[in-house]
Amino acid sequence: MIKSKLYVFALLISNIAITQTTPSLIVANNTPTIYRNFQSNPSQKNTIIGPNGFNFELLDAGANSRFSEIGSCFFKNKLITTSSKKLGGIAKIDPNTNEAYKDLFCLDISENGTLSSPFLFSRILNTNQSEDQLAFTPNQKTVYYTKSTKSNSLEYKLYKADLEDGSHGNWVNHELLSINSENISIETPYVSPKGDQLFFASNMPNGHGGFDLYVSNINPDGTLSKPVNLGNTINTNLDDKYPSLSLDNKYLYFASKGHKNMGGYDLFISKISKNGYKSPRNLGNTINTSYDDIAFFLATKNKGYMSSNRPNGKGGFDIYTAFNNEVKQILEGQILDLETQIKLPNALVILKDDDGNEIDRQLTNESADYNFNLTPLETYTISVTKAGFKDLSITFLANEGKATTYTKNIALQPTEPVIIETKNALSIVIENIYFDFDKWDVKEESFISLNKIVKVLNEHPEMTLSIDAHTDNEGVDAYNVSLSEKRAASAVKYLINHGINKQRLQSKGFGESKPLIDCKDQCSKKDLQSNRRIEFNILNNK
Repeated sequence: MIKSKLYVFALLISNIAITQTTPSLIVANNTPTIYRNFQSNPSQKNTIIGPNGFNFELLDAGANSRFSEIGSCFFKNKLITTSSKKLGGIAKIDPNTNEAYKDLFCLDISENGTLSSPFLFSRILNTNQSEDQLAFTPNQKTVYYTKSTKSNSLEYKLYKADLEDGSHGNWVNHELLSINSENISIETPYVSPKGDQLFFASNMPNGHGGFDLYVSNINPDGTLSKPVNLGNTINTNLDDKYPSLSLDNKYLYFASKGHKNMGGYDLFISKISKNGYKSPRNLGNTINTSYDDIAFFLATKNKGYMSSNRPNGKGGFDIYTAFNNEVKQILEGQILDLETQIKLPNALVILKDDDGNEIDRQLTNESADYNFNLTPLETYTISVTKAGFKDLSITFLANEGKATTYTKNIALQPTEPVIIETKNALSIVIENIYFDFDKWDVKEESFISLNKIVKVLNEHPEMTLSIDAHTDNEGVDAYNVSLSEKRAASAVKYLINHGINKQRLQSKGFGESKPLIDCKDQCSKKDLQSNRRIEFNILNNK
């Protein structure tokens, strides 16, 4: 059984790498007290050394007592806690803990995260037995709560109750849930943000040892499906308790005495993928100590609470308010041609998580650059597509836990040119040849495309070509004819400079007279781009 006391605690993820040096303990002259980079014993075995993506500051909220207080969840903008705080001089003492039997309390939360003095939460839910953790459905009309049996204050049963319509705290329809059984304790319930699952800890038989974490689906009537053990990726042969989820349901937080542990309970995080739970990651030695660090849960994306019985508190467990500033990581690079290393603008780069969900997409700019924001220690897939090149996907691991910029240049392999018959003529089909606006010099990225034409002509030494250039219908027709003639001539010049006999080549500019898409004055940007093209028509079949 855990003894407890109550702290408020601020979590900051920064770009400061965790080192093996002993952080100093800084105590302010006035409240709230600030603890920075707390580490209980730098020489202890199994110390978790970062960087691991997290760095914490601890704030004493001024709401703690010398008795046991542990944060549980939220109800109507109040923080609900469980505490052995004695009420008057008549509190009954639990012989198993030598403290009063636990009750449920609630605390108002100020804008800066500090807590008010606690007051009793519910006369209906509080009894002469010990009440422990509880959880509410998202609409806050159903509560799942735990209380000890009359015969054993260390054995808890799970109940469900409904909030009476129109009331602010009258709980009715109390029900002992069917997943309970004799000599089994069910503890630390947590309802998922979607309200469709209940996570909890239990010492049910056939587990992995001690308390394991389980999940049950919540049926439409509030009853629970058969519990499913979260498996040996999460559960150890020691106690695993206090489950909670990130608000987007992508991460599981929990407390464990196992895994890579500094001592007592440590806080861990595991990513939830479509294939199950990823290996848990210790949240590091700026939050975890050789004491018990438990009950981490979020209020918003960047704010949450946890509880710990580390020294310098008022007794037992203290609750900490946790503010989270994410470590900023960037992945940047260029998309290049594999053989020439020429930069490739207008390549589509897509970033996906390890479940294949798209996170972001970008078109490379004129310098062929791309950049994405990453989360530390996650695995990503980067997919690249560009006309004239083979699609490519690579896996990338953000393997640093601190603020980092990764550089990853990605090289694409060109596709082979294709000879097809169109309008009773043969053509070499490649991707479009690019020119700057109102210019006729071939852009560097199109050298790769023209090299494909060189290759075909070298493989077919008797082949002759007509290089025909076309423009869109914007601008004056006569000017467009002249511009297209200059662009066709530029392509011919490139081929000649790369060893092709000029006698095998001829060029012509057609301006806007032969549009691929005859959209007249209703052309979209895509239509205009399609009409701006160079065609490589074969004049013989050799």
